[in-house]
Amino acid sequence: MKALKIFQTFLLSLIGVISVFMTLSVLFDQFDIRQKEGNYVLFIVIANLLCGFIYLYAAFYNWKKQEKALYSLLLASIILILSFVFLQIHINSGGLYEQKTVKVMMFRIVYTIVMTGIGFYIQKKSKQSKLNMS
Repeated sequence: MKALKIFQTFLLSLIGVISVFMTLSVLFDQFDIRQKEGNYVLFIVIANLLCGFIYLYAAFYNWKKQEKALYSLLLASIILILSFVFLQIHINSGGLYEQKTVKVMMFRIVYTIVMTGIGFYIQKKSKQSKLNMS
């Protein structure tokens, strides 16, 4: 179980750092990334930035307070799902967007749900091992 926790922490840290770097680069037009992104949707960029910080928060608390990490990942899942719903409304109302935005959002949602599931599994196993020790 320790290896799974290390793997989860590594992935959360990696995706968190990449998310924060890329979204801040788009928002502040660093390295001409904004132009490369094309028709980005601002609320999606902000949701991705929030989730990037949540991933880093969850990676940190994964070792200290597993419950905080788990609930933060659950919050990130809700943010991404709601953002995706609003993205669909934006698209259906004729708003500009890039097709890769839809693909990346689907990846992020699946990734976050998987990380949340791993968090539930780790917490469940941790509680079981504590009960078995008593």
